[in-house]
Amino acid sequence: MKKISLLLLSFLLLFVTFGQIPQDYYLAAEGKKQTELKVALTQIVSKGYVQRTYNELWTDYKTTDMRPDGKVWDMYSNCTFTFTSSQCGSYKGVCDCYNREHSVPKSWFKEGTPMYTDLFHLYPTDGFTNGKRSNYPFGEVSSPTWSGNNGGKLGKNTFPGYTGTAFEPADEYKGDFARTYFYMCTRYSDVNFTNAEGKTVFSYNNSNCNLTDFAVALFLKWHRNDPVSEKEINRNNSVYRIQKNRNPFIDYPELVEHIWGNLKDTPFHSIIPSPVKISKCNGIFIEGVPPNTIVDIYSELGQNIYSAPLKDNFISLDHLRPGVYLIKIGGYSEKIVW
Repeated sequence: MKKISLLLLSFLLLFVTFGQIPQDYYLAAEGKKQTELKVALTQIVSKGYVQRTYNELWTDYKTTDMRPDGKVWDMYSNCTFTFTSSQCGSYKGVCDCYNREHSVPKSWFKEGTPMYTDLFHLYPTDGFTNGKRSNYPFGEVSSPTWSGNNGGKLGKNTFPGYTGTAFEPADEYKGDFARTYFYMCTRYSDVNFTNAEGKTVFSYNNSNCNLTDFAVALFLKWHRNDPVSEKEINRNNSVYRIQKNRNPFIDYPELVEHIWGNLKDTPFHSIIPSPVKISKCNGIFIEGVPPNTIVDIYSELGQNIYSAPLKDNFISLDHLRPGVYLIKIGGYSEKIVW
């Protein structure tokens, strides 16, 4: 009985989470693709934006970046920080204190506002690790000159398109940072991020922010390999309550493909009416959905266990053990018992 109650509670929490996208929030993006879609998203996520002060971020983190144990959720380290009392100050080594990390370095936009305090790219991180990252771009490092305590590392980038120094975050957070950069280039389409090291990641032409070929390839890889997590969903909802805007690439991960990936010629639709049908042959058939639409499957514990473009209207579930699962396709979600 207790197990059933926990399952129901888990799914209730999942449905509440997915249901927090305001009705018609993405209506202006319906049916658009590529540049028109990006422009529509810029207008959507800029409207009603509430700018924070730099000092207010310390308090905001207690809502947006709290681990289940009540400590600071730091994506740069495995340190255990207590809110407020562990704030930097000075530091001499890893785990001394946490600070406010601009994942898009502030020097890249000359500390301009409102980018300077946008919570969607400002994370609480270990001060020492943050200092090591400096304003180097994200990348992939084979032979690090410095390594953190959660898998992050600094050194010469080996991902094609850039040969300078880069910082590689832990694998479990690479998708988080990729979707952060997709958001920043969309939210601030009129901002030139290309000064200093930023030119490796961002380009700016025709009064529009773009990502370089290097950044698109890197972040598409990270986005696909590290699907949206429950942590990201919860943070997106928390930031929305503070800033009154959302990261669309967390709400609808397939938007990345529509703008930069393999769906650029396919119009985006967030409204998908009841497409899921359960098959009798070790899988599910999905009808009424455009090809290559991203399908996500969540376990009863809220873990994303499958995320891939739809092929031939069928997904095999041979590898799944019996249980209750949540299928999410765009704005549509349905529970199945397998």
